[in-house]
Amino acid sequence: MNILMVASEAEPFAKTGGLADVLGALPKALRALGHRVAVAMPRYRAANTRIGPTSRVLETLPSRRDASVDLLDGDVPFYFVTCPELYDRDGGLYGNGSGDFPDNHVRFSTLCRAAIAISRWIFRPDIIHCHDWQTGLLPAYLRTSLALDPTFIGVKTLYTIHNLGYQGLFPAETLPETGLDRAVLHPGGVEFWGQVNFMKSGLVYSDALSTVSERYSQEIQTAEQGFGLDGVLRDRAAALHGILNGVDYGEWNPETDPLIAANYSDRDLSGKLACKRDLIAEFGLPPDAESRPLLGVVSRFASQKGFDILGEIAPALAALNVSLVALGTGEKRYEELFRDLAVAHPEHIAVRIAYDHKLAHKIEAGADMFLMPSHYEPCGLNQMYSLRYGTVPVVRATGGLDDTITDGTGFKFEEYSGRALLDAVHAALGAFLDKAVWTGMMLAGMREDFSWQASAGRYSALYGKLTRVPVA
Repeated sequence: MNILMVASEAEPFAKTGGLADVLGALPKALRALGHRVAVAMPRYRAANTRIGPTSRVLETLPSRRDASVDLLDGDVPFYFVTCPELYDRDGGLYGNGSGDFPDNHVRFSTLCRAAIAISRWIFRPDIIHCHDWQTGLLPAYLRTSLALDPTFIGVKTLYTIHNLGYQGLFPAETLPETGLDRAVLHPGGVEFWGQVNFMKSGLVYSDALSTVSERYSQEIQTAEQGFGLDGVLRDRAAALHGILNGVDYGEWNPETDPLIAANYSDRDLSGKLACKRDLIAEFGLPPDAESRPLLGVVSRFASQKGFDILGEIAPALAALNVSLVALGTGEKRYEELFRDLAVAHPEHIAVRIAYDHKLAHKIEAGADMFLMPSHYEPCGLNQMYSLRYGTVPVVRATGGLDDTITDGTGFKFEEYSGRALLDAVHAALGAFLDKAVWTGMMLAGMREDFSWQASAGRYSALYGKLTRVPVA
C-alpha cells in the first residue's frame, strides 16, 4: 500500500532527537516489506546542504501562495515543504536562544496542509502516518473540512506519539491562522484549558494511535505521565498500540562502524579497548582513566532525562574513582550543571556541549557503561545502541528502557531518586569487577536484536487492519 509519513524532522536532513532517527529508518524498513513510502517534512535552512538536487512538484499551495513543494527522488521519496519565511531562519528547528518560535502554529499547520496537497495531487496514500505534535492538525483537517472530499474517502490516519511531554500549545486566538474552523475549539476537540493543543488534535481525530514502546502506551494513560491528556488516551485505549522503535544496524554496528577507532564484534572484543583509549583522549581525561570504569551520556539536556538526580550523585561518582563523559545540548541549567561538574572534577568528568554525530558513536563504542536515568522515556534509542556496542546500560525502569533492558543485559532502578541511581551504579561496578560476569553481560547485549524488521512488520499489520487490506 501507499504510505505518506509526515514529520517535522528526519535523518539525514534535520534532527533534534530520536524522531529523526525513526523517520530515517522506518520508511526504508517498510519499503523492504513491499510498501510504497514517501516522507513530507519542512525544508529548513540547516537541511539545505544535505538535500542535494530536487525538482519542484508543486509551485504553490492553496493555503499559502509563497510555499511550494520540492521532491528529492529515491527509493524513499522526500517531499520538502519550501517556504523561506517559515523555515529558512537562524536557530534550531523549533526555536532559538529566546525560546520557541512564536509562529510555530503557522509553521506546522502549513506542513500539515502541504501534506494534504501532496496527497491530493502527487502521492495518493492509503495511510497518512503522522508523527508527534507538529503533525497533529492533519487528522483534524481530514475529519472536518475535508470529511466529504472524495479524494480522501478511505484514507486512514495513524498518529504516533513520540513524546507526550511536548504538545504544541498555542493561544486560542491563533486558531484561524491554522485554517481550522472554530467549531473544533471545544473540550472534545483541540481545546485544552483555553488553548489550542496540536497533540490533542492528533489524539482525538486520528483513526489509530501508537506510541514507541509498549510500556509507554500504558504509562501515558496515567495521571503521572499523561501530561493532562491521560483521560483522552484512556478514552481511546482501544485504538492505542505500543510498537517499539527499532535500530538501524547499518548505522549502529561496531563491526562495521567507520566512525570509531577500531572495529570489534561479539566474536572479538579486542577493539573496544582501543575505542576506550580514543574516547579518553578525545575528552582530555588523564591516561590512567583507562583503568577506571568509564560511564557515557549522549542526550538532549532536558528535565525529562533525569539529569537532576545525576547531578545529585556526581560527586559520589567521582569519589568512586570512575570517569564520566557527556555529550549533548539543551536546557541551559543542565548545560551549566555539566560544565560545573567538569570544572569541579576535571580528572573524572568531561563534557562537550554540542551535538556531534561522530562523537556519539565514539561514546557508544568507548564507554564501559551508558547512563539513562530518565524521569520518563517513551522509547529511547541509545540504550539499544549501547547493547550492540557492548556498553552496558544503567537505566531507570520506565517506557522503552524497561521494555528493552533485562537483568542479563543491564541494570535498572525503579524509584526516581539519586539514591536509587547510585545503587544501580554500585551494582554495575560490582559486576564490572568480575570480568567473566561483565563479559557475559556485554555479549548478551550485543546479541540482542532490535532491528527495524520486527517493528516495521507490526506497523504494516496495523496499516492493514486500518485499511482492511491483507498484508503479507
